Amino acid sequence: MEIVVVTGIGGMGMACARRLGPGRILVLGDSDAEHLASSAQALIAEGYLVLPRELDVSDAASVNSFAGLVASAGRLRALVHTAGVSPVMAAPNRIYAVDLLGTALMLDLFLPLAQENTVAVAIASIAGHSIALPVELERSLATSSADELLGLVSGLYVDDPSQAYRVAKRGNLLRVQYAAKAWGLCGARLVSVSPGIVSTPMGLRELSTPAVAQTLRKAALQRIGTPAEVASVVEWLVSPAASFITGADILVDGGTTASKKWH
Repeated sequence: MEIVVVTGIGGMGMACARRLGPGRILVLGDSDAEHLASSAQALIAEGYLVLPRELDVSDAASVNSFAGLVASAGRLRALVHTAGVSPVMAAPNRIYAVDLLGTALMLDLFLPLAQENTVAVAIASIAGHSIALPVELERSLATSSADELLGLVSGLYVDDPSQAYRVAKRGNLLRVQYAAKAWGLCGARLVSVSPGIVSTPMGLRELSTPAVAQTLRKAALQRIGTPAEVASVVEWLVSPAASFITGADILVDGGTTASKKWH
């Protein structure tokens, strides 16, 4: 059977699992074993075929074992990588480990599973569009081996989780751009999606901070998004309708990035 992998079983992860799961095996990965188990049971009760596995995306051995489970279960149709931490959840070093290194490990270690019509979607953030980095650092974030990434950002914004998050998410966008060629040689596509403020537990925690609340007020649509709206875009990107889209980032932010630029 076809396999759909979803990492990070929060609001967006569950919404994507429900959209992409019918008729396929859902392989779910999350670092919170209790939450993972309850989420898997909820999906099983709804009729989905589910294989849950505890996963630490910042640990290469954990990601490699997870990829092995997927390889043994069937053909990889889609990978939706939503796992991450936000500035209100973690310190900069943990943000870099999970959001920057974790994404790189997922893309690197799942590449051998990619084949014709496989699609990988990395959930990034509008934060990646709101920081300017030196050209050489951007190149290094895109092209360096995964085990070099944490060294590149060592000492960078060590006291500023918000800036560290922007760096990590900028790295996600760059990594997807660079890696799309390797995925394309397998007949697969690789894209990123940058949501704005979305009504998930993580997003609502961020909304409690003054800076994020102000960002929302400046957005074109002046409302938060829903996990279902993000999942709709992911579903389309995975479908044949988006067959010529790869190496790109799709903003799903209610016009936040555009409004910040011009207003």
